[in-house]
Amino acid sequence: MSATTQLRAVTGGRTPRRARAGVRRPNVLGALGGYAWLLLIVIPVYYIVITSLRRQEGFFSENQLLPPANPTLDAYALVLQGDFALYLINSVIVTVVTVGVTVAASLMAAFVIVRSTHWTARASFALLLMGLAIPLQATIVPLFFMLSQVGLYDSLAAVILPSIGFAVPITVLILVNFIRDIPAELFDSMKVDGAGQWRILWSLVAPLARPAITTVAIYDALTVWNAFLFPLVLTQSPENRVLPLALWTFQGEFNVNVPGIMAAVVLSTLPILVLYIFGRRHIVSGMTAGFGK
Repeated sequence: MSATTQLRAVTGGRTPRRARAGVRRPNVLGALGGYAWLLLIVIPVYYIVITSLRRQEGFFSENQLLPPANPTLDAYALVLQGDFALYLINSVIVTVVTVGVTVAASLMAAFVIVRSTHWTARASFALLLMGLAIPLQATIVPLFFMLSQVGLYDSLAAVILPSIGFAVPITVLILVNFIRDIPAELFDSMKVDGAGQWRILWSLVAPLARPAITTVAIYDALTVWNAFLFPLVLTQSPENRVLPLALWTFQGEFNVNVPGIMAAVVLSTLPILVLYIFGRRHIVSGMTAGFGK
C-alpha cells in the first residue's frame, strides 16, 4: 500500500488540509478587478489617439468613441508647424536639469543620513520628511514674491528651482531606504582598503543603488514633465512656455481645436513614455526597497 493510500485510509478518504493548501486556486475577483482597472486606463488613451486622427470640421457631429471614417494627420502637422519644438526644448531643459540636480543632491544626502551617526543627520532627515506634508499650492504666492524680488520671474530657472525643492524629499526617502539595504560589510571592506567617503559613494553606493536611482529619476521626470501650476504662475512669455502650457495654443476665444489638443498630448507623451519603457524594470524594486522591514 502506498503512502498516499495509507494517508487517505487514516483520514477517512479525505485529503488533509495541508495537502489541499498546496493547490492554488484562481483569484477570479482579483482578475476581474485587474481587467476593470485596465479598461479604465485604456479607454482614455484610446479616445485621445482616435480623436487626434479626426478633422476639426464636423468633429462634434461624429460618434466620439468610434474610429474616424477618414483618419488624417492634419492635427499632428498643425502642432509641428507651430512652436511645439520650442516648448519641447523648454520642457526637456527643465526636466533634465531638475532631475539631474535632484538625484545628485539626494544621493549625497541619503548617503550621509544612512552612514552618519551624528544627531544632525537624523534631524536633517526629519526636516526633509516634513517637506512631504507641505502642499505645493500653499507655496505658490511666496515663491512668486521671492522669485520676482531676485529677478528670476518669467524664466526657466523660476520653474526649475521650486521643482527641485519639492522633488528632493521623496527622492531622499526612497534612496535612504535603498541604501540601508546595502550590507555594512561592504562599507567596512572599502574603508579597510583606504577608500574615502567620496570613493565609497561613487564606487559602491551609486552602482548598487542604480535601481532606486532609476526609479526616482523616472518618477521625478514624470512629475516635472507634467507640471502645470509652476509654469502657469511663474512664467509669462511664450518663449518660456513648456508643453503643458502649449495646449493653450489650440484654444481660441470661441472654439477649441480638440484634435489639435489631442495630437499635442500624444506628442508630448512620447518622450516620457520612451523613458518609462527603458526604466520600467527598476521601478517596482526601487519603490519597494527597504519598506518591508
